[in-house]
Amino acid sequence: MSVNRLDLVRSSFEKKALESEPLHKKVSEIFGELVFDRPKMRKYLDADTYSRLLDCVDNGQPLDRKTADSVARGMKEWALEHGVTHVTHWFQPLTEGTAEKHETLIDYDGKGGVIERFDGSSLVQQEPDASSFPNGGIRATFEARGYTAWDPTSPVFIQEDTLCIPTIFVSYTGEALDYKTPLKRSIKAVCDAALPICQLFDPKVHKVYSYLGWEQEYFLVDEALFATRSDLMITGRTLFGHMSSKSQQLDDHYFGAIPSRVAAFMRDLENAAFRLGIPVKTRHNEAAPNQFELAPIYGEANLANDQNQMLMNLIGKIARKHSFVVLLHEKPFAGINGSGKHNNWSLGTDTGVGLLAPGKDARGNLQFIVFLVNVLAAVQKHNALMKASIVSAGNEHRLGGNEAPPAIVSAFLGRTMTEVLRKLLELPSGTPVEIAGKKGKGVGLVEIPEILLDNTDRNRTSPFAFTGNRFEFRAVGSSANCAGALIVLNSAVAEQLLDYKAALDSELAGGKPFNEAVMDTLKPLIASIIDVVCFDGNGYSEEWVVEAARRGLDVNRCVPQLIDAYLSPASVELFSRTGVFSRRELEARNDVKWDTYSKKVHIESMVMTRMAINHIIPAALEYKSHLLGILKDSMKVFGNIGGCEFERGTVVEIEALVEDVRTKVAALQSALAAASAEEDAFAKAMAYSGVASDMLQLRKPIDRLEELVDNRIWPLPKYRELLFIS
Repeated sequence: MSVNRLDLVRSSFEKKALESEPLHKKVSEIFGELVFDRPKMRKYLDADTYSRLLDCVDNGQPLDRKTADSVARGMKEWALEHGVTHVTHWFQPLTEGTAEKHETLIDYDGKGGVIERFDGSSLVQQEPDASSFPNGGIRATFEARGYTAWDPTSPVFIQEDTLCIPTIFVSYTGEALDYKTPLKRSIKAVCDAALPICQLFDPKVHKVYSYLGWEQEYFLVDEALFATRSDLMITGRTLFGHMSSKSQQLDDHYFGAIPSRVAAFMRDLENAAFRLGIPVKTRHNEAAPNQFELAPIYGEANLANDQNQMLMNLIGKIARKHSFVVLLHEKPFAGINGSGKHNNWSLGTDTGVGLLAPGKDARGNLQFIVFLVNVLAAVQKHNALMKASIVSAGNEHRLGGNEAPPAIVSAFLGRTMTEVLRKLLELPSGTPVEIAGKKGKGVGLVEIPEILLDNTDRNRTSPFAFTGNRFEFRAVGSSANCAGALIVLNSAVAEQLLDYKAALDSELAGGKPFNEAVMDTLKPLIASIIDVVCFDGNGYSEEWVVEAARRGLDVNRCVPQLIDAYLSPASVELFSRTGVFSRRELEARNDVKWDTYSKKVHIESMVMTRMAINHIIPAALEYKSHLLGILKDSMKVFGNIGGCEFERGTVVEIEALVEDVRTKVAALQSALAAASAEEDAFAKAMAYSGVASDMLQLRKPIDRLEELVDNRIWPLPKYRELLFIS
């Protein structure tokens, strides 16, 4: 059967071209050609419309319907030149994915024919069915109305024959039913809170931006093998599977030579991304077999998040052209690396100053320390909420090992920055802040130039690591919408900056010199965080779990309980104060998160029991019957004089394992029935958390059976086949 599997794979991909589509132009010539960006605006819009649109995008000024009509006319002209026949409002509901309803551009022309029509009303607003998307009870089945509204700050783009308009999605009663709306609110909140502080250092600053640089990890598997495993097809991960003899223990896949078939896929993916204005920069093999990563150039958070969602849609389509299926599940294979989506986050001003990068002088360094310390204070205060922003049924399997960060949110600073903060506690408050820059280090070879060392190392076990000019929130899951983590991070930092500014104003009102007042308000914060949320050690150690609990950090790993952090009094106050979520929106989102968790575990458990009953047990019994036949034939020839000890022992073990599987399937089904009967969303999610534990128990005897049963009889492709065919 193993040979047949390999033949199946070969016949699958040999039917398709393995070479990527040739790129006959420079990347700079195709970049953004399917995006209605500023050069297109300048070409297709009149000067007044162009000016008003930029004023909206750059300065937050409202757009009137007349201007919207003019913008729509220019967009239509550009779109028709690219063969567009449909238009859709592209939005991000609470499903972690995107949604779109396509409508043709045609309308009656009043003369018995049709004409392509697209005006401001079609651009600005549409009405999807709000009750058909996750809404946490905000919309009942009979209360269907909801609205999508154009986000002018995110450029319109073309997918195949459709003009895609990025939009927010809100209910008829005004609550946010998506990720983009609260993300934009959080971006405004952190700008509003940071701006007054920045203006104390530089009055020319008029805006503060939130930046995101995501790193997308993913697995590739052959689509032919994918189609033979219902667990992969339905849940996105393998519910069974014994470890391959070779996995990632040799560290030979990470940054290794990219297989030619994968490289062809990557080139096509990059070319498609470039045309959509997604500035992908890096590609490489990740640590686990058949795991890969790509990452773009850093960008403004709202646009960067949209581009990640676009990329997640695109990557699956391109993979199929190369007979691959992309797995974005956080832990598709047990025992090896899972997939994350590191969120590199920072703040910067419209004058080009990075607020989380050391400055060029003492004043710039002081501003940097202000923002660094306040970010750390925000992460410490909302420690559980930070973790709640990244937990899910998938990420629950990933956190804790194999290069994934632990399920404790701490911050890595590195020796240099830790020493700077400790030194500031000892120095007089008016002392200029000095921070060492990069240092040269020779490697003992004359022909090799000095290596410039950063002022921080990197810590792969830290979920929130400072990397020199930004923080890397490493705990975000591969399939997640980046906005979930950014909303919490922006909001928490905004609240902390508001508190800091109030304290600083009080010091300044008392007549203190500026530098002294800044440090006098920073020192209590530094003292409160330096030995609590800051941790540069091994986040995987058992000692750290004990130490983190002693420090007061959240060490809970139960996903349903962690989700409840959104409704803690501190969280409700945070989101209310920053204007990001109302309490009703928070309650609705919690219900959605609990419901999603329950449904995903329910689906996985149903798939698992059916595979055990329909695939695993029959295969085990078939092999047992085969061995019994050998024993029977042996006894005919040799009688009861011994021999065939291997066959005898295997039969006994298989029988015991099959019985164990039957018992654990029954236990899982019983737990599943009890969980399904729960009516309260939180109670149901907690019950399904127990179901998830029962699933781990059922997996153990099945993985052992995989080791025993003849490979020709075992019905599922094994890890050694799924992970090493490329």
